[in-house]
Amino acid sequence: MKINVARIVCVLAVAVVGAAVVAGCCCKISDSEPSSAAGVGEKTGAALDKAADKTVEATTNIVEQTGAAVKKTAEATKDAAGQAVEKTGEALKKAGASVEKTGADMQK
Repeated sequence: MKINVARIVCVLAVAVVGAAVVAGCCCKISDSEPSSAAGVGEKTGAALDKAADKTVEATTNIVEQTGAAVKKTAEATKDAAGQAVEKTGEALKKAGASVEKTGADMQK
């Protein structure tokens, strides 16, 4: 019977010590973890904000540069098309003159 009582006393003592350890660790975890987690969260949020800002700036710069390149290309295309129309007109005039001359020669 003394052995059973000794076992019960040991189990109760271990249970009490275990409960005290768990309660003590829970208090330390709840006190220290949120502050360090909040610090990490704040740093992560700030890093994400910086990255988003840099991405927006880079995208804006790319869009502006692309817009300028498109405008330059449009102007160059207009100029090239205008020159092509002029050259085609000149070629048609020459061809027309040739046809007229050939027609006149045929009538003679």
